[in-house]
Amino acid sequence: TQTKERGRQFKTRGELIRKFLKLLKFDLTGAQKRVLGEIMNYLEKEAPMNLLLQGDVGSGKTLVALIALLTGVDNNCQAALMAPTELLAEQHFLNIRPLCESLNIKVQLVTSTGAAKEKSLIRDHIRDGTTQIVVGTHALIQKNIVFANLGLAVVDEQHRFGVLQREALSKKGLLPHILIMTATPIPRSLALTLYGDMNVSFLDEFPPGRRPIETRLFYEKTRKTAYSLLEKEVNEGRQAY
Repeated sequence: TQTKERGRQFKTRGELIRKFLKLLKFDLTGAQKRVLGEIMNYLEKEAPMNLLLQGDVGSGKTLVALIALLTGVDNNCQAALMAPTELLAEQHFLNIRPLCESLNIKVQLVTSTGAAKEKSLIRDHIRDGTTQIVVGTHALIQKNIVFANLGLAVVDEQHRFGVLQREALSKKGLLPHILIMTATPIPRSLALTLYGDMNVSFLDEFPPGRRPIETRLFYEKTRKTAYSLLEKEVNEGRQAY
């Protein structure tokens, strides 16, 4: 959907992205390549990107998000990844930090916990632009977090935040590009109601060897059954959430 607002036109598929893809020990899926092509097309336009990316757990959304974040860095901007919980923010941070370090990119984690002195130093590095990629919780939208040059923000599981928080994050930069990731399948009509006027992309393919994720719904009265099932999956060497 076109908007009259003018943001920053990014140059895409740059040197940093080429270096990053060489670091990977695997090929991107066809769906990841298609979605990244769509994202790059949006980033190249004057209007700021406002995209909802849907994809099941395990379909590779985080890798797509990281390539988007790196494209921001490649355009001399800061980029941010916001997650709904400290655990998820920390998990994203630990996953992307080794890759960022290999590319000499400064990445920092921002949550509401931690020593005051350390948090102050982190804020200074975000304010002066030393930190290029910031990963965090809703702590990112607090008034004391000031970005030097925020050009792109990725929001994981946006419906846990709400539109006001997304707007607060947008105001941290000069109309930054926004990418929202969700594992919850939402019809386009409902997405428009929940998220406002957005474009929607779908990651509809799993990496080779990865089986589709089975999702089951349990209620309070069947909580014990759910715990037993989780324990069984973990004992068999699999993962469960």
